[in-house]
Amino acid sequence: MTAVTPLRGAVGTAHTRIEGRDKVTGAARYAGELPFAELAHGWLVLSTVARGHIRSVEDGAVLELPGVLAVLHHGNAPRVETDYSGLMGMRPDPSVALFQHDRVPCAGWPVALVVAETSEQAREAAEALEVRYDEEPHDVGLRTGHPGTYTPADAPHAPAVTAKGDLEAELARSTVVLEAEYSTPEEHHNSMEPHAATARWEGGRLEVVDSNQGAVWVRNELANLFSLDPGSVRVLSEHVGGGFGSKGVRAHQVAAVMAATLLQRPVRVVLTRRQMFSLVGYRSPTAQRVRLGADADGRLRVLEHQALSQSSTVYEFLEPSAAPGRVLYDAVAHRTAHELVRLDVPTPTFMRAPGEAPGSFALESAIDELAEKCGIDPIELRARNLPEAGPVSGLPYAGRGLLTCFREGARRFGWADRDPRPGLRREGHWLLGTGTAAATFPAGAVPSTAAITAQADGTYTVRITAADIGTGARTALTLIAADALHVGTDRVHVLIGDSDFGPAMMAGGSMGTSSWGRAIIAAADALRERLALTDGVLPEGIPPEGITERSDTTAALAARPPKERHSYGAQFAEVAVDVSTGEVRVRRMLGIFAAGRIINPLTARAQFTGGMVWGISMALHEEAVRDRASGGLVGNDLAGYHIAAHADVPALEADWVDDPDPDDPAGIKGIGEIGIVGAAAAIANAVHHATGVRHRRLPIRPDRVLQGEA
Repeated sequence: MTAVTPLRGAVGTAHTRIEGRDKVTGAARYAGELPFAELAHGWLVLSTVARGHIRSVEDGAVLELPGVLAVLHHGNAPRVETDYSGLMGMRPDPSVALFQHDRVPCAGWPVALVVAETSEQAREAAEALEVRYDEEPHDVGLRTGHPGTYTPADAPHAPAVTAKGDLEAELARSTVVLEAEYSTPEEHHNSMEPHAATARWEGGRLEVVDSNQGAVWVRNELANLFSLDPGSVRVLSEHVGGGFGSKGVRAHQVAAVMAATLLQRPVRVVLTRRQMFSLVGYRSPTAQRVRLGADADGRLRVLEHQALSQSSTVYEFLEPSAAPGRVLYDAVAHRTAHELVRLDVPTPTFMRAPGEAPGSFALESAIDELAEKCGIDPIELRARNLPEAGPVSGLPYAGRGLLTCFREGARRFGWADRDPRPGLRREGHWLLGTGTAAATFPAGAVPSTAAITAQADGTYTVRITAADIGTGARTALTLIAADALHVGTDRVHVLIGDSDFGPAMMAGGSMGTSSWGRAIIAAADALRERLALTDGVLPEGIPPEGITERSDTTAALAARPPKERHSYGAQFAEVAVDVSTGEVRVRRMLGIFAAGRIINPLTARAQFTGGMVWGISMALHEEAVRDRASGGLVGNDLAGYHIAAHADVPALEADWVDDPDPDDPAGIKGIGEIGIVGAAAAIANAVHHATGVRHRRLPIRPDRVLQGEA
């Protein structure tokens, strides 16, 4: 067990964002804003057919347009390498290997890049470019029973199937049985800052200024694609305006590198909102079946969760929606399984709480239905089925605060006063109801490196290839470093977003702060020991360049004992349903979380409530619809894609219970994704309590409420 670093004044207290003033005054520059001499602009041209081949790219007239410098397409683009292992050992998505063949596997596939002196010239030329296709029949509809359904091979992050016990025998022994199907639609990230990258060659090195979630990750992928030594590639990503899983290696970065290499001048490619709907991934729609069998007292004999999702025809990506059941509840017979269908669609990707967000909607709705069938309070039924060890793995838990979250949440929400019978509370034409759901998300860490330099002026500079995608990571790392060095935050300067700083975890999987914090603490401990620091007072004779210590947490993480490591939460919601219009209004929400030591309460609360807002959006609003005829999306912009606006969000309350991870030096688990998990289920359960109608399909639209759809 690793000793948890004692608090020294910074960690655990509220701090405003270090870069906050720069952001609100415009001093913080994002990837699409930085000036470069002789900057050229690229504009991607996307396919208008969903399947087929490119017959020709008629670029002659476009090349004659004012300012046009080049048109790249499959007939003239440089060849790239695709036979290598990428993130977590996975092969790269072939859609980033631009212009390598004439095949079109989906609507919105990149077919050309027009480069011009100005962005306006590039756009005008791109819109004038004529691309001719040989179109083929396509299939974009995910459905249960699709003939192309298959069970994928196990992935490092998500085994396809887990099973124990005899499901059918235990179902026969069960007093109460529930079998139900649930579905969630395609959903899109829509980060505030669009994806943007500028590539240039500087002193024999490729430099890419980009908006991404992991500069080392992007550097390595670009080096592999273009057969470059990683040391000859530098990726910079200082400020990022949101990512949610979408800002990895994408077509725009590769296009910028191709054009910059061809023209030997800086080239910038910025995606439009419409292009983001097809080029940066999305959350796959899901069709999920849950079977539960229980004794009369609500104790589970059977838990089966089967989830179907889609992938593209060029790359396999799995949305692991059955994952929550592997952690939350035990049963005598237990089975979780994933299935996939390859369709003529863009490749899905990681999206905030991949798997857990849609999976918790199905599982936590089913648990609520079972509680009603058993005549048991939903919280009490969950409490009766909490496992002592991992239901699948058998491993001990590194803390398991779910029941504590429920008890504290129930007290603060007034759950004891709730009449469980649906449809009884009414205010005029509004029916009122309350619901709850459990939340869980893995709490992991990935080997990372960090360097800390003690400066002659008494300050310390931390260098780590972290990414702050709007979460407040830069500030949290400053607090961790200050406490580890035994100094005030005013003496610590944290530099992030530069691949030259060395390998480090990307911002994703709720593992950023735990991975980076561990590396910073290790470097700080080494530096304090080397300099024999007492309360941060530096010895005499520090050279002008400072004294640096570097850490690598690979060995420390490998030595951790195997355990089930997770953050937990209890979500509570109250809704009002208009019986005449079908409108659903969330009146209040409360989330109580057990998510390790909270480094900065100010930004942590924003992370929790941000996830809860997304849960409202998921439950009531978000739904990307594919046109079966064209294969493209309907309403692929921020006007047509409905998300929760300010008027849809009530006063949210998020809080936490004490829950430090005993095996992390700072007690960190991770908070970035737990806030969305269970939120949609809590709202759906509240709608059922208000109306007596169970909605098993998201979003819960007014027309579905009026029709009484399940």
